[in-house]
Amino acid sequence: MAREFQRGHKAKISDLTPGTDLYVGVQIAAPGLTFDISCFGLDANEQLSDDRYFIFFNQPKSPEESIQLLGAQAGDTESFRVTLDRIPANIHRLSFTATIDGAGQMSNVGPGYIRIVAGGEEVVRYAFSGSEFTTERAVMLGDFYLKDVWRFTAVGQGFDGGLDALLKNFGGEVAEEQPAAQQPQGAVPSFAPPAQASAPPAFGAPAAPQAPQVPQPAPSFGAPAAQAPAPAPAPQQPNPQMHAAPTIAAPMTPYGQPPQHGQVPGQAPGQMPGQVPGQVPPGAPSPYGQPAPSPYGQQPPGVPQGVPQGAPSTGAGLQAALQPYRETSTGQRWTPQNQQLMRVDLTMGGTPVLARQGSMVMYQGKVDFGYKGAGFAGRIVGNATGQEMQLMRCSGRGQVFLAENGAHLHSIELQGDGICVSAENVLAFDESLQHEVRRIEGHGIPGGALFTMQFQGTGTVVVKTHGVPVVLPVTPTTFADCNAVVAWSSASQVILSSQVRLRRNAYPGHSGETVNLQFRGAPGNFIVVQPYEV
Repeated sequence: MAREFQRGHKAKISDLTPGTDLYVGVQIAAPGLTFDISCFGLDANEQLSDDRYFIFFNQPKSPEESIQLLGAQAGDTESFRVTLDRIPANIHRLSFTATIDGAGQMSNVGPGYIRIVAGGEEVVRYAFSGSEFTTERAVMLGDFYLKDVWRFTAVGQGFDGGLDALLKNFGGEVAEEQPAAQQPQGAVPSFAPPAQASAPPAFGAPAAPQAPQVPQPAPSFGAPAAQAPAPAPAPQQPNPQMHAAPTIAAPMTPYGQPPQHGQVPGQAPGQMPGQVPGQVPPGAPSPYGQPAPSPYGQQPPGVPQGVPQGAPSTGAGLQAALQPYRETSTGQRWTPQNQQLMRVDLTMGGTPVLARQGSMVMYQGKVDFGYKGAGFAGRIVGNATGQEMQLMRCSGRGQVFLAENGAHLHSIELQGDGICVSAENVLAFDESLQHEVRRIEGHGIPGGALFTMQFQGTGTVVVKTHGVPVVLPVTPTTFADCNAVVAWSSASQVILSSQVRLRRNAYPGHSGETVNLQFRGAPGNFIVVQPYEV
């Protein structure tokens, strides 16, 4: 079964499939627009140091044929064949991109995707739509990257400048793009004929992946089979209702949305605890207009006496009563079980986790817990700034469940960027992240400064809040109480703006806040505020 990725999700290729001969398909379409889909083979510095590894319609394969452009097939706008074990050692990243040939914006595209197929079976898919973009004319969809082993990540990052900006980002010369941009007619005929939809049997001999049914060998290359009922209209006329419906990976409340009144964790919206068994099929949401639950202590009409109120439609019993609270597994490294409980799978990523001491509530598998000291200098700095964290190091193979005092937990994945969080609001983070104490400039308080923790790099940090937070954009007129601010983007400029008062409400009209923080920064910066003052 294919794993559904969202922007920023990563995984080892070996966790997706044992095969290394892979099919990569891209589906993207918009009315009146033509797209050029390419693959950039980048070096360790993420630069296009060898032009022979820029794979597009005018250069359809790399010298050793480890990357090949296949064309449109199986419902995909464009497809590639990637043989990972044949890629030369100087290539560390394969970036699959889509650019608009001519005028247009990525906000106009319909639902699309990039997917990986191994042995004829789809193993991962990253779906996107035009609502995720604005004025971009080029977008990086997904990357294969080498980090001790080959991995895949869903990117979804755009460039307003189109292919020119994309080439400059990868260190290429824009002049080389001109001949390719002037010959779109040579590419369109190879993609347009409907007969191309039935081409998969010619790509990698489909009989090869089907013959060895033994599960031991890795799947050989095999493009996905085209669907018999009219494969061509599928990418051109997507069903908007189908793509607009959210994909629910587990019975949990979405991030930032509290459960409705009377809702039990794991119930579908609108399903009442006193629902009569048999009224709704298992797994289907309750229809609107369902009667309200019966008063406490009374059974709903039609429910036999002795059946606990709120029992699912599958019947009464211990297993049925505990079903809504079972462990949630999404196949990701960090998975929220509910708003107050977070699970980290140490078998994914291969990186230990640093967590606040005492935050472990349960673990499964073989997990080692060790004390993580800050060193003599770290203790001095932590004591002096109030940013000391008592941490434990979690390593091994297993799952660790983390929580603290019923606080709301939020996992934030960093991809080379940074975030500032007070040590008091940090529950856990990947050991791969760099963290240090950062000083906030200002002249409004004794000593002229406050302190916070800054996290940078690639990994996840789990932030805890009191209640459901709100994320605000940074503007020149953005102010916040320092006791309510949880986090902000590290690129923001923070200034202490108010004077220290000897006591709150010292005079009529005073806000009662001792210190206010003013935030400034370019568009895209943000702050996170909780409905609670520490």
